Parts: sequence; structure tokens; C-alpha cells
Amino acid sequence: MATLKVKIEESVLIENERYNNKRVVEIESIDEVFKRVVTCPASATTTLAVFNSAVSGADGAIDIEDSKYIRITNLASTSVELAVVGAASLYHLKLASGHSHIIGSADAIMKGIASTSLSFGSTADLGSIKVNPGGSAANVEIFIASAG
Repeated sequence: MATLKVKIEESVLIENERYNNKRVVEIESIDEVFKRVVTCPASATTTLAVFNSAVSGADGAIDIEDSKYIRITNLASTSVELAVVGAASLYHLKLASGHSHIIGSADAIMKGIASTSLSFGSTADLGSIKVNPGGSAANVEIFIASAG
């Protein structure tokens, strides 16, 4: 078992004044990692990862309950569209060049609703993560740490 240490650090100098921020989180009992760089073809949706309640539940599945940290990074020089898909809903966002999207876990993490009214409460499991790069192929990295 290992401990995953994640550091997020920001630093900017504006008119001779430095603004710094650093956050560190440690996630214990990590014993599996999934990491790959995927070349996503232009104008096509590519599945980066599939989640299931058991690794045997779907081809190439990552166990929902075991996943503890998920990071998707756009390595391309252009933005890509990222979709986080659950059983009955999804959310998507534009991920700029060089930027990352971090998700804490796949277990009960999302609620997509077609409304601008806030609706907090029950959440659903993550089902898959997909990318569409638009008109140009794009490399995207995915890293998942799990505690089995």
C-alpha cells in the first residue's frame, strides 16, 4: 500500500506583489494506478475510462468504489470537450490546452440536471469519461489511483 500525494500550487506576480497558494492532499492505501495517454481522433468521441461496481463487470472497467483520485489532462495545443457520464446524466466542459480536471472518486460523485436551479442531494456513480477534441486530433492523459 502506498500514499498518493497530490499538490496544487499557484503563483502569480502582479505589480511586484506575489500571490501564492498551495494545497496538498494525501490519499492513503493506494495499491493500483491506471495511467495512459490517448490520441483522440479529430471529430470523434473517445472513451478514456469505464467504471463499474466490479472490474469484471465491463471490459477494461475500473472499480467505482476503489477509485480515489481521477485526473484528466489535455496535452494538446487546442481545447477539447470532456464528458463525465453517469447512469442517467452527464456533465461536460471545455478543457483548455495544458489544463486538468480532477475528480475525487467515481463513487456517488455527480448529479447532472437540465436546470439553472440548484438541486443538492443524492448523487450518482461515474460511468465513463469521454473526450471529443473537435476538428484536430488531441492527446489526453488520464491518471486514476485506486485503493483495492
